[in-house]
Amino acid sequence: MKVLIADKFPDLYVKKLQELGLDVVYSPKMGEEDIANNSKDFNIIIVRSTKVNAKAIENSTNLNLIIRAGAGVDNIDIQAANKRGVYVANCPGKNSIAVAELTIGLMLSLDRRIPDNVADFHKGIWNKEEYSKANGLFGRNLALIGVGNIGKEVAKRALALGM
Repeated sequence: MKVLIADKFPDLYVKKLQELGLDVVYSPKMGEEDIANNSKDFNIIIVRSTKVNAKAIENSTNLNLIIRAGAGVDNIDIQAANKRGVYVANCPGKNSIAVAELTIGLMLSLDRRIPDNVADFHKGIWNKEEYSKANGLFGRNLALIGVGNIGKEVAKRALALGM
């Protein structure tokens, strides 16, 4: 079976697929049109955020499976896949912790005005008085809209910060 990995993907998993005896083509810089023009002989296409459009699915004579290595499948033309009988799968929850940590990090960054502080520091300005004015996250209320895998992980981290 031929597998096209058309997005950045950890080497560990590329090797694991090869160890299964799959013929893996790893092209992390492929774009939507590149996939469409080069998908003909692949049985499986794996992407993260790159789009798999109808043209890519229609041009593939052997395609059986498209995998989105992440949550959701909004970058895959589901209607075209259904029409051709191509299965579409994703990996929900695999990046929930990373997204939750980024969310909390951005909240801290906004409260502490870290981007502004760093920009000033690069200009040789150290304004401790200005950048020590933060409200902090402790004791704050956080509203989560949707408590799926990511929301649950954000909630755990927010609770740990005393929110």
